[in-house]
Amino acid sequence: MLSTQAERLNFSSIINRTEYPDFLDIQIKSFQDFFQLETKSEERGDEGLYNTFMENFPITDSRNQFVLEFLDYFVDPPRYAIDECIERGLTYSVPLKARLKLYCTDPEHEDFETIVQDVYLGTIPYMTPSGTFVINGAERVVVSQLHRSPGVFFGQSFHANGTKLYSARVIPFKGSWIEFATDINQVMYAYIDRKKKLPVTTLFRAIGFERDKDILEIFDLAEEIKVSKTGLKKYQGRKLAARVLNTWHEDFVDEDTGEVVSIERNEIILDRDTILDKDNIEEILDADVKTILLHKETSEQGDYAIIHNTLQKDPTNSEKEAVEHIYRQLRNAEPPDEETARGIIDKLFFSDQRYSLGEVGRYRMNKKLGLDIEMDKQVLTKEDIITIIKYLIELINSKAEIDDIDHLSNRRVRTVGEQLSQQFGVGLARMARTIRERMNVRDNEVFTPIDLINAKTLSSVINSFFGTNQLSQFMDQTNPLAEITHKRRLSALGPGGLSRERAGFEVRDVHYTHYGRLCPIETPEGPNIGLISSLSVYAKVNSMGFIETPYRPVENGTVDIKNDPIYLSAEEEEGKLIAQATVKVNDDGKILHDKVIARMEGDFPVIEPDNIHYTDVAPNQISSISASLIPFLEHDDANRALMGSNMMRQAVPLLLPQSPIVGTGLERQVATDSRVLINAEGTGEVLYVDANEIQIRYDRTEDEAKVSFDSDVKTYQLVKYRKTNQGTSINLKPIVVKGDVVKKGQVLCEGYATQKGELALGRNMKVAFMPWKGYNFEDAIVISEKVVREDIFTSVHIDEYSLEVRDTKLGNEELTNDIPNVSEEATKDLDENGMIRVGAEVKPGDILIGKITPKGESDPTPEEKLLRAIFGDKAGDVKDASLKASPSLNGVVIDKKLFSRAVKDKRKRAQDKDDIIALEGIYDRKFDELKEVLIEKLFNIVNGKTAQGIYNDLGEEVLPKGKKFTLKMLNAVDDYAHLVSGKWTTDDHTNQLVADLIHNYKIKENDLQGSLRREKFTISVGDELPSGIIKLAKVYIAKKRKLKVGDKMAGRHGNKGIVARIVREEDMPFLEDGTPVDIVLNPLGVPSRMNIGQIYETVLGWAGQKLGRKFATPIFDGATIDQINGLTDEAGIPRYGHTYLYDGGTGDRFDQPATVGVIYMLKLGHMVDDKMHARSIGPYSLITQQPLGGKAQFGGQRFGEMEVWALEAYGASSTLREILTVKSDDVIGRAKTYEAIVKGEPMPDPGLPESFNVLMHELKGLGLDIRLEE
Repeated sequence: MLSTQAERLNFSSIINRTEYPDFLDIQIKSFQDFFQLETKSEERGDEGLYNTFMENFPITDSRNQFVLEFLDYFVDPPRYAIDECIERGLTYSVPLKARLKLYCTDPEHEDFETIVQDVYLGTIPYMTPSGTFVINGAERVVVSQLHRSPGVFFGQSFHANGTKLYSARVIPFKGSWIEFATDINQVMYAYIDRKKKLPVTTLFRAIGFERDKDILEIFDLAEEIKVSKTGLKKYQGRKLAARVLNTWHEDFVDEDTGEVVSIERNEIILDRDTILDKDNIEEILDADVKTILLHKETSEQGDYAIIHNTLQKDPTNSEKEAVEHIYRQLRNAEPPDEETARGIIDKLFFSDQRYSLGEVGRYRMNKKLGLDIEMDKQVLTKEDIITIIKYLIELINSKAEIDDIDHLSNRRVRTVGEQLSQQFGVGLARMARTIRERMNVRDNEVFTPIDLINAKTLSSVINSFFGTNQLSQFMDQTNPLAEITHKRRLSALGPGGLSRERAGFEVRDVHYTHYGRLCPIETPEGPNIGLISSLSVYAKVNSMGFIETPYRPVENGTVDIKNDPIYLSAEEEEGKLIAQATVKVNDDGKILHDKVIARMEGDFPVIEPDNIHYTDVAPNQISSISASLIPFLEHDDANRALMGSNMMRQAVPLLLPQSPIVGTGLERQVATDSRVLINAEGTGEVLYVDANEIQIRYDRTEDEAKVSFDSDVKTYQLVKYRKTNQGTSINLKPIVVKGDVVKKGQVLCEGYATQKGELALGRNMKVAFMPWKGYNFEDAIVISEKVVREDIFTSVHIDEYSLEVRDTKLGNEELTNDIPNVSEEATKDLDENGMIRVGAEVKPGDILIGKITPKGESDPTPEEKLLRAIFGDKAGDVKDASLKASPSLNGVVIDKKLFSRAVKDKRKRAQDKDDIIALEGIYDRKFDELKEVLIEKLFNIVNGKTAQGIYNDLGEEVLPKGKKFTLKMLNAVDDYAHLVSGKWTTDDHTNQLVADLIHNYKIKENDLQGSLRREKFTISVGDELPSGIIKLAKVYIAKKRKLKVGDKMAGRHGNKGIVARIVREEDMPFLEDGTPVDIVLNPLGVPSRMNIGQIYETVLGWAGQKLGRKFATPIFDGATIDQINGLTDEAGIPRYGHTYLYDGGTGDRFDQPATVGVIYMLKLGHMVDDKMHARSIGPYSLITQQPLGGKAQFGGQRFGEMEVWALEAYGASSTLREILTVKSDDVIGRAKTYEAIVKGEPMPDPGLPESFNVLMHELKGLGLDIRLEE
């Protein structure tokens, strides 16, 4: 038996390596938590879809007479399989249904009965097992978003005059923002939604601290003094803390009602901050005031000067004035009454309908402010506001720290599940609005939940999210690494995030909290640098959305190596001393160093092991998957490592992939977790293998055999030449043979950039670092002809061409091989449907799908129709609308598909009826057979046992208690799918078997019902196609791309280049034993780029090739130079790869030795065939009449302003004139020139360019009268 596992010699110094989490957990687990389909409805957690329903229900009408309550939701199986959706351009989705209860609370509506109904809410895109969504036939990924966490943030900025301004911003989960900020006059304002500004003390009055006394007491700033003649004298010289007001009541007659109304009046006797003297005391005594407030004389008094300043600026004196002032600020209008004015603040911040901090916001708020408010209290409280302002005052007085906005405790991840919850929230809120309107309209009628609900509301919101949201992206599917990286990507962009233009340097920079959470290396080059990042290999997202990374606890210098590591968020890690994973420990975990380098926040102290709190779990903990796949990353400059990790995602899957000789040990995990391979589900034997399928008989336990309805032989279909989103191909080949015994998890196939279950993006190549006749100048690459001949870098690319057949006003279009004015030669490969045969070779311009479209101004008369029907005269009234191969297309047709709707006529309808009756008959037999198998298996389990009373879900007894089970009893049960899973017998093991059996039966029954529905639909409707389309024809063409001059290649260390020359094998430099090298790279590409990792890899690769071994050299814990030297000596090759080479042309030895070895090279997706383009004639822009630009438009090469200057500098006037007129936008001139060329006549003079006319028209548009004069 061949080994299907590649063995690697691992250089890691760490013995007990922590297992990696599943790399797709961030997508798959998040979606499972959102739908909670595996969870029973009564056990569902308060999150995801369930939570969204609970937030929006119950819904009542305006008079609270009718109530619509939510009970539960469930989904039906998808109508089409994933592959069918991709082929037909459909969305892979499930129908969502909700169980709703409608009842009436009004005793007058006695006739209105409570109704419970299952209501269809629309189809919802469903995640595939590999973490993607299929939307309109294309695989898409919802990228997680990294955004500011809800909570309170304290910041500082500088005014133009240099004054420090402080602010506290409260960011809610939903609702209005409120910000407290100081200004240059040391006054504190509250800003609501960033625009409306009011003094903080006004807000205090509005929330219940009405008098100056109440506000000052919050901060303990004033003492209350009773007014008495003798008592006040001793306070002479002290400052008043609050105004002294004289208050009285006045009666006046309300003109509208005629009532006598009492109104409170007040006048200011003494203002704040007045220093008491004799006269002031007299005024106070005269004014019948009971108490006054004086400033406390404490050392902290000065800290709170800002409160006194704010009170000075406060235009209000009472709660009523405050709420009215706030209303005026927010609404720009007078409040209609006091009630409405009071309501505005309540609605904004204290109503859970409008405002919510969310669980995360409340947690962050409590943590930051040291509060202890319950987690379910998610609106702002008075306590929150007071504590925020106290903290802000501490900040002003340099007694507190401002927040670091880029710290990962202040940024959280919104995964797929949360983004979908938010969209459902929007959809359900819209739906609730229409439900209320419909309830209000239906007053005395009897109606049901179905009458109230419009399913389109929800689906339209969800579909627009998947179709247009910035975070729902077309999946990068070039190779498995590109897929897995795209699913683990975190973006700071998108709705509610940053924008590229506004994002400064700090947000993009690497922060110390990124360690083990976000990769510091893998990020795009260009405008998105730092805004899009990748999750580190061990990182997880916790329930709050914060990223956690694992550490091993250390106590008294001993590392806990027995238990699982502990996951910490960035906040929990603060203040902890963390040592590196490579510290040496003995078998008990005792650290053997006297001093170790540790990490603490952004610092690196050297300390004794006893002071350490944690150690890292692995040296590659810091980096993402891509960066962890680069061997000897520790010897590369970070900029080049960034390019290397980004370019590995662009590697094209090769026809003959090879896993690297020098790997990092992560290759297997990536291939497994990307879900592209097929793994054995248990121990079993391979019964049959061919290119398309593998059949395995699995060993089963006795219990499994008792409860399973499947046969013990499982058939796996292998994917053959499936087109990916990027046009590369997925083609899996079996690597097991008949008779093999397989173990659980064993890989059964390879292909699509994998080999023997490991990621294999490129090929191992014999390389020499030396110049070669100048052909490898500036990163160019010289390749041996052998590489092309042996298909070493050959890849297969697939193009999909589709043509729609529509129903036009003039009649239906038609697919046919009878196309007017086309030679027989051109249609020789087309079948009767006009589709090209599988296996045909295609050249540019060939007809792929023949289609004719009716043309003509008038409808044909009945006579004409008859004549045409008899004589088949089609040529006159149809035009050729065939799909032809594009200019650069050369390939072979590998597949074709035709989808068509059912034609509706009387005969067809009658036929459909008969077909459906026959189909139902077939399925009835299948259901009966399934039930017979169930009863037989059930009887085997419960035979001889006594029933304990079995009920259905309506509470009716189906099998009476105390009777022994018989076949007759079991046959008498109508519906096994609706039995309540209770105790069948007194034996728990038997009961478990019965429960499993019935569960499996339900799954089987559901599958059968699903396929019955599908087949019925196919008979009655045909293939599901977008509206207006009768047929859809698709042709798949495979192109075999060999390596060419102009293709881009790269290593894994950012060492990229273009193939400049393909040299005959005999001309390539060769080794002493006559072996020619495969590839020659420029040695000058190494020193300035500082990516020495490629040299290490080259030397170790050569040793591996000689010894027939593969290596794993994990990053930051890889092979040392001594280990490499040991292996080169063992292999009998020179150290450091220094070897004399011989010139292939002359046979002479080169003067200096060169570095020779084996390097892993990739062919990237930037291939010359996709870029090479030439145009002689082609389309022109409608307005300017200039040729279009770009290969896709079959455009020309722009001759711009600077190019014109270059020709002007040479005085090449005739050439320039020709370029700017007849070769561009002189419409008449270019037609005449073409004619002259065809007829062989001299060239005519150019005319006026169209762009001149455009300028004339623009000037006329400005109202200028312009005429051209001869």
